[in-house]
Amino acid sequence: MQNNLRDEHMDRLFQAILELQDMDQCYALFSDLCTVNELLAMKQRFWVARLLKEGYIYSDIVEITGASTATISRVNRCLQYGDGGYSQALQSKKAEE
Repeated sequence: MQNNLRDEHMDRLFQAILELQDMDQCYALFSDLCTVNELLAMKQRFWVARLLKEGYIYSDIVEITGASTATISRVNRCLQYGDGGYSQALQSKKAEE
């Protein structure tokens, strides 16, 4: 993560997320914290990451998800050169379901 994002307040946010107990609590926090469009964008990026990891090509991902090639490229760049967050999250058995 970029060092300019890491501070006490971000740590508190992430700690609160880590302490959520179930899916309903996640929905409650994120629906309060984010706009619908922000949530939909995050959902789409995570979906794109999964498809890229599974070997799908850009044109298929555009058709399946409706994501722009710019979004797909950004997610792919994160998968290749990022901090590994997508890869770690995608290794979860529940993320695969």
